[in-house]
Amino acid sequence: MARPPVIAVVGPTGSGKSDLAVRLALELGGEVINADAMQFYRGMDIGTAKITPAERQGVPHHLLDTMAITEEASVSDFQEEARAIINSIHARGKRAILAGGSGLYVRAALDVLEFPGTDPELRRQLEAELETRGQEALQERLRTVDPVSAGRVSDARRIIRALEVHQLTGRPFSSFMPRREYYQPAVQIGLAVDRDVLRERLALRVHRMVDQGLLEEVRRLDAAGLRHGKTAPRALGYAQFLKVLDGGATVAEAAEDTIVATRQFARRQLTWFRADPRISWLDWQAPDLAARAVALSR
Repeated sequence: MARPPVIAVVGPTGSGKSDLAVRLALELGGEVINADAMQFYRGMDIGTAKITPAERQGVPHHLLDTMAITEEASVSDFQEEARAIINSIHARGKRAILAGGSGLYVRAALDVLEFPGTDPELRRQLEAELETRGQEALQERLRTVDPVSAGRVSDARRIIRALEVHQLTGRPFSSFMPRREYYQPAVQIGLAVDRDVLRERLALRVHRMVDQGLLEEVRRLDAAGLRHGKTAPRALGYAQFLKVLDGGATVAEAAEDTIVATRQFARRQLTWFRADPRISWLDWQAPDLAARAVALSR
């Protein structure tokens, strides 16, 4: 028998993706796979608004709390793990429900997307060259071998990655860009938000995180090596509240900076997901949201 399509619940942060995924799982007999890159990390609970065991209502959740804060998240590793979990869920006659706002991770699970390999020694050489020659020299080299990528990337980390891929494969990094073609049948449900309401909701959520002990969570994670990670310390809220620990900001200033950064992130998420014509958008506050999402998923 043909397996049912993967369900993906997408949209900006704070729009209720986790809650809807649980409701779908309860209605359809499903299990949820996390596609929020920062929720992979153990201990990063308050600042990522990670769904609690009680809120999961007994629904199995996968790829939550799978990494130490010092580990680097990898889209290619996620792709392999998520697809294996999807296959396992479907093999047991259940529905696989992907939920999260990390757009590239969602596409890695759903779409035909090839990831070139890595070479730690080559990466170290490029990082050393960045230190000695500067970012502009590497950017100029990238313009020579891959002008498309050079026009798309501007930060040092991505420039190094593009040069690494070219040296490893002989192909421009831009040739590995994803196509809007599903790897296996899928249904994407997007949560359409009222932006003014979302702005206020995100501000309230950050203040609630502070009240719940975000600073103490960051302090505990800092003692466990948060700053030594490549991905985790850049997370919204954590980067801002590390400054409080360093004496460079007050709690109120860090909270405000987090609100601004979270709103900017939500706008980028909306831009990313709105560009995908395959997503069916539902009003995030509609009283029949769950029923409509179930109908799309059947």
